[in-house]
Amino acid sequence: MLPSCLVALIYQESSGWSLVAAVLLCLLIGLPLVIRKPKNRVFYLREGFTTTALCWIVLSCVGALPFVLSGYIPNPVDALFETVSGFTTTGASILTDVEALPHCLLFWRSFTHWIGGMGVLVFILCLLPLTGGDGGYHVNLMKAESPGPSVSKLVPQVQSTAKILYSIYLTLTVIEFVLLLFGKMSVFDALTTSFGTAGTGGFGIKNDSIAGYSPYIQYVVTIFMILFGINFSAYFLLLSKKLRQAIHMEEVRWYLIIIFASIVFISFNARAMFSTLEETIRHVSFQVASVITTTGFATTDFDLWPEFSRTILVILMFIGVFYFGLEAVLYTLLAFFVMFKTCNAFTDGFDYKKNIIIISEHYEEIGNGIIEVIGRGVTYLYAEGAYTHQQRKVLLVVAKLTQVAKIKQIVRDIDPGCFMIIQDANDVFGKGFTSKPSAHKKNKKIFCTVDTLKQKS
Repeated sequence: MLPSCLVALIYQESSGWSLVAAVLLCLLIGLPLVIRKPKNRVFYLREGFTTTALCWIVLSCVGALPFVLSGYIPNPVDALFETVSGFTTTGASILTDVEALPHCLLFWRSFTHWIGGMGVLVFILCLLPLTGGDGGYHVNLMKAESPGPSVSKLVPQVQSTAKILYSIYLTLTVIEFVLLLFGKMSVFDALTTSFGTAGTGGFGIKNDSIAGYSPYIQYVVTIFMILFGINFSAYFLLLSKKLRQAIHMEEVRWYLIIIFASIVFISFNARAMFSTLEETIRHVSFQVASVITTTGFATTDFDLWPEFSRTILVILMFIGVFYFGLEAVLYTLLAFFVMFKTCNAFTDGFDYKKNIIIISEHYEEIGNGIIEVIGRGVTYLYAEGAYTHQQRKVLLVVAKLTQVAKIKQIVRDIDPGCFMIIQDANDVFGKGFTSKPSAHKKNKKIFCTVDTLKQKS
């Protein structure tokens, strides 16, 4: 936050005190924690993921403090959302007017993209040597990090790998910054735009994103969005004078081919939307690079483009997500699967077959409805009440868990006041059901609340 404090000092903004307060709070909490040194400082994969998760939570909460303390985003949840979006390079925002923020907060907002682009913990690995032999253990910490550009272990020492990655990252950022200055962009605008491009997150400082800048600036941003989207291992190979290996990286080849092909097809399809061919290529190239790298900058409203062009952009969104983090996508799908299974188990029970007993005067109508709509068999049982000695037919239905809601709806539509019991049915087998391997070995009993139960012969 110190660079943001410097920005506040340059522009003489009172909001800078919110940044100073956040820095002091970090020092107050952090200094006592670093006094005690742990005996074992080796990071395995488990420790790497745990450390990464905890760091993201703490950094996001601390990073949201300036927005809350300054009063520009008074809601803590909104401030946390904005900060998490920055550190994770997501680029989503709750702000409707970003130009209303002071320079220091705009700088901090964009700076979260730049730090998060390579990963906060990767940055720490550059500066803080960790123990553990040759450092090979600590690649697990780096694997759990880096939401932005793709990284991998380049040299035996992980700390050296982190330094190489950040050197490439910083060099590309500086080059873009200088080129933007050549386009007569202000120093502040050039810095924040470079941060958003490098992190492939797209936090802008203008309400119209990049649309208000010159064509030269738009071309520069387009090129560097594509460059920051390339796996940094390719740059390392180029620096190591291994040109042939860099050229033969299939991942990079397909990445560039898809970008080029998309620009050609969309330019041909959306040609009528622009006055000149140059304008068409500029806007199409920018949007293709922004979408496939998940940066999110914009120069035009592509929602007005023809359906074919918009379809290609949607496909590029999915390609970009898988290209920049297939493992993250798979982990997310797995997490959703486990979450829904767990919620379903706690809500409806762990058994997937249900035994339903229905007592109603409209038993025949309900039975026919279940047979016709659900396709499950219904058994009529003769039952007698213990108190009234009144005899009536009782419906017995064994159904799958997914069919219970439909059966309940059928019963309520016909007889809202009926008596219905839904129980777990263990080890159900026979026609329409699959038996468990040990089903024939188990002996289950069903206890009923009626005093006499006779099955119809």
